[in-house]
Amino acid sequence: MRIVGRKGTATAFAGKPGTGGLPRPARVQESKAGFYLVIASLLFEFGRPQDLVPGLGVIPFASLLDTLILLNVLTSGKISFDRPQTKLWIPLFLVMAIHVPLARNNFWALMTFKDMFLTFALYLGIITYVDTQEKMLKMMKVWLGVHVVSAVNGILHGGRGVGGWMGDENDFCMAMNVVVPFAYFFMFASRGMAAKIKYSGLLGLFVLAAMTTLSRGGFFGLTAAGGYCWYRSPKKLHALLALVLVGVFMLAAAPETYWAEIVSSNDEETMTYGTGAERLYTWGIGLKMALYNPIIGVGQSNFPWTFEVYEAGETFHGKSISGRMAHSAWVTLIAELGLAGILIIGGMMLCCWRDLKWVRAKFAPVESRGKHGQPMKIGEDMRAYLARALEGGFVGYIVSGVFISILWYPSLWVLTAFVVALRNISEGEVSEPVGKGSEGCYRPPSSLPRLGARPVRLIS
Repeated sequence: MRIVGRKGTATAFAGKPGTGGLPRPARVQESKAGFYLVIASLLFEFGRPQDLVPGLGVIPFASLLDTLILLNVLTSGKISFDRPQTKLWIPLFLVMAIHVPLARNNFWALMTFKDMFLTFALYLGIITYVDTQEKMLKMMKVWLGVHVVSAVNGILHGGRGVGGWMGDENDFCMAMNVVVPFAYFFMFASRGMAAKIKYSGLLGLFVLAAMTTLSRGGFFGLTAAGGYCWYRSPKKLHALLALVLVGVFMLAAAPETYWAEIVSSNDEETMTYGTGAERLYTWGIGLKMALYNPIIGVGQSNFPWTFEVYEAGETFHGKSISGRMAHSAWVTLIAELGLAGILIIGGMMLCCWRDLKWVRAKFAPVESRGKHGQPMKIGEDMRAYLARALEGGFVGYIVSGVFISILWYPSLWVLTAFVVALRNISEGEVSEPVGKGSEGCYRPPSSLPRLGARPVRLIS
């Protein structure tokens, strides 16, 4: 007899000599091919070696890897649509499919649909194969390592990413803003001075890379991510000192042009004739698109192609600026997918926020529960740190997205997959209620890594 458990682990029962043929469990080693395909896909999606090594770009590595992941998931028997985030992909694809024949530019609607389907394959791979805390930490280390290479490359190339969707300075800055909270909270989670110095160095590297982009929208995203890190920090005064040191580092390391660019964000020239005024004009046309197409919008990636229609003879200081992007993920959302997109994607993000809150609450020590900001305490499980890092990543993405057209890039969807995987892992552990009146409060088993649990090493 063969029984498959919740995580798809096969268990065979066989009689043991001397026990009268009583069954005993014998674990069958599960293939790690799916997990390694996920790691490889993240490498080619975020590290983009195909754009660094001449000749590699002709091979669609990311698409091939995502296709292999999908085939592995479908044949594994482990595919699950239990989570609401996963279920919401179905109506999202239905809306996008409607636009393929109806959108003004069918080709771009189709290509974006295809890219999102491949991203969904990666999403399924993450939530299926990243099913233990060990795998989660391995994946996070690889993901951070990939961003280290990207950060160094960006610094050496004037704030530009390696290529593809990260080629633009603003988009590259968003990617750095997303990983800043991971370096920050991993610095707290790590034990030993060497590990803390390492993650402090990564924090400085990601901040420096973000500054080299001279992205004003990215600066607001970076500031928001930093503010969240302070809000969730233990010992607020120490955290404030750390952020002051980061600020001093920024003042010392940033070129003069960086601060001049930031200061010019709301000056009269920018808001009357410059990029600020142009962005507001673009958003106004985007809102007009949404008003005329309130239910499902004008179609994915069709903002630039329908801009001229809704501009309707208007001009920006005598010139039409049709063909440009919305310069905002959220204006893109309401214009291209309408109310349906707001409900679907907004629902995904709300579910992620609730999942992360649940993880923090489950693994926070009893004495810190209910306190403002849920400060970190000795004895916290590593998953509480991962939840805070993911929340910070979402904050960096959301605020950056106010000023940058990043909706169809993989960052949001991969973060969502990380959240679902973390929730699955957190529910999969057997825990016991602790303390009087602590219903719903759980202390992780002693075998799990905890800050301050001396025999167990958290992260290095």
